[in-house]
Amino acid sequence: MPLIYLSLGSNLGDRAKNLERAIQALNSKNIAVLRRSSFYETEPVDFLAQPWFLNCVVQAETALAPAGLIKELQEIERGMGSNKPIPKGPRLIDLDVLFYDENIVSLPGVEIPHPRMAQRRFVLVPLAEIASAFVHPGFQATIDELLVATPDKSTVRAWHPDKQS
Repeated sequence: MPLIYLSLGSNLGDRAKNLERAIQALNSKNIAVLRRSSFYETEPVDFLAQPWFLNCVVQAETALAPAGLIKELQEIERGMGSNKPIPKGPRLIDLDVLFYDENIVSLPGVEIPHPRMAQRRFVLVPLAEIASAFVHPGFQATIDELLVATPDKSTVRAWHPDKQS
């Protein structure tokens, strides 16, 4: 089965609970979670006037094709009540496909690897925790190398539930 990496983020409500619910929902959609990163508190990027996010990355396997995978992720988002009235704005849950094996997929509405991941510390830091040596098929660079090279300097810090901010 294809090995995939997904990015999860939330900045509304109980952020940690939202991430946990989404991870559980993946398993009910024929997406078998194998590993997951720690949770990271991250400052907003692009649209700055919003609460900080909690982000993580999961490694999973699925028999779903890329378009079917994205459809299932969108169904999880809708099922959890997430809506995105402002592009890059606040959201209850956001699920993105980072990698689908080592494939490059470009279809209407489907762009894998995620086109902006190399400019996003909130993606690269948790991804490096669980897949630092994975080679991006488009850039031919490891996740660690992409993290060192990213122009994004936004704050990404380990999240500890006992020290919430």
